[in-house]
Amino acid sequence: MNSSDQKTLKFLLADDHMIVRQGMQLVIEDLVENFEIFTASSVQQIRKQINLHSFDIAILDAELQDGNCISVIPEFKELQPDVKIMVFTSFEEENYSLKFIQAGADGFLSKLSEESEIQNAVSEMIQNGSYFPTFTRKLMELSSHNLDFLNPLNRLSERELQIAELYAKGAGNLEIANALDLKQNTVSTFKKRIFEKLKVNSLVELVELMRIHNSI
Repeated sequence: MNSSDQKTLKFLLADDHMIVRQGMQLVIEDLVENFEIFTASSVQQIRKQINLHSFDIAILDAELQDGNCISVIPEFKELQPDVKIMVFTSFEEENYSLKFIQAGADGFLSKLSEESEIQNAVSEMIQNGSYFPTFTRKLMELSSHNLDFLNPLNRLSERELQIAELYAKGAGNLEIANALDLKQNTVSTFKKRIFEKLKVNSLVELVELMRIHNSI
């Protein structure tokens, strides 16, 4: 078949870093002859694009300048049921991939992946409509038997979750100690335990995890 006879694939690349969009465009150029690329750098721009154009494949960053794209995935799928969506993100697979899959994503890929894996992932999205790294596939299998894999917050005790929610709302150790009638060093111990269970290294990471998995 002539390349002129092949369907033109329409891609939406959503990332608030131009260099990431340009890099992904180069990957697409190596894999596809006939294509159109549309871009977005915010959730608002994604919504605008999906109301203006129909897409075959969308590659979305998880976190954009005006919020998280997890809310727009179901909207995208409702408007365009045949679109295939891959989340391309710096978020860790263990804590985030299943949540995006649950929202309707057809693929999940870390921005820390080797170039060969990125090329393979985009190729799989084009050919088969999905791509999940080996670790994410294992999580998907385990999640059907254990809710802890679907939502990492299930790893926390009731008290730990209560404290994590207060941190996510901006409270400090002293405020949490006063609110829950605890000693500050007890709160610090809880904080360390929460970080270990959720595998986060900072309050920024904790807040992001809470935003994705819990309404705060």
